[in-house]
Amino acid sequence: MNAKFSPSLMCMDLTRFREQIEAMNDKAAFYHVDIMDGSYVKNITLSPFFIENLRKITDVPIDVHLMVNHPEDIIPMCLEAGADIISFHPETANNKIFRLLMQIKEAGKRCGVVLNPATPAAAIMEYAHLLDKVTVMSVDPGFAGQQFIPQTLDKIRQLIRLREQHGWRYLTEIDGSCNAATFGQIAASGVEVFIVGTSGLFSLADDMNDAWARMEANFSQQIAAA
Repeated sequence: MNAKFSPSLMCMDLTRFREQIEAMNDKAAFYHVDIMDGSYVKNITLSPFFIENLRKITDVPIDVHLMVNHPEDIIPMCLEAGADIISFHPETANNKIFRLLMQIKEAGKRCGVVLNPATPAAAIMEYAHLLDKVTVMSVDPGFAGQQFIPQTLDKIRQLIRLREQHGWRYLTEIDGSCNAATFGQIAASGVEVFIVGTSGLFSLADDMNDAWARMEANFSQQIAAA
């Protein structure tokens, strides 16, 4: 399986920002940047300023996940800061989804949406042809370290079936509790991109090269055992 890994940078050691990014630059398929506003979710994390500084030290695509009530306010700042992919929750933009997706695409960047555990796959039907990526939350949004919700894997399978039936081209991605305990069952869903955070990557070793090697070993062992 040719899995793609996207480190969740809200989980990294920010006191070692350059060191850890430079260690991952030749390994990561994407860098996942969570922006939370303290309103849509009760947490505040990274920012367009973080994207701007990340852009200075990497060519890896920067994938922004907006957990905010007004994505229209943040999207222009993310574009200006150097984001490559911007995704938001459809619940926050029901009356402007097409406009926001086209704004991102017209800037020459990729766009996506993020589906909460309780949001069905069918929610994307009207605009799926515009999407470059669909992210499925396998935990409720807002905080790291939550318990994995296995029912979300059926949603990934549905999204892949819909993509094949309609000729759409979005990547499927999973966000939440991707680690040695869940890699096998997640991979069996067919998902292409794994977002890895504290339990899946950053807590595995102090040295980032060692942590990445252990993550890949955990993934391979889980695939072999499945």
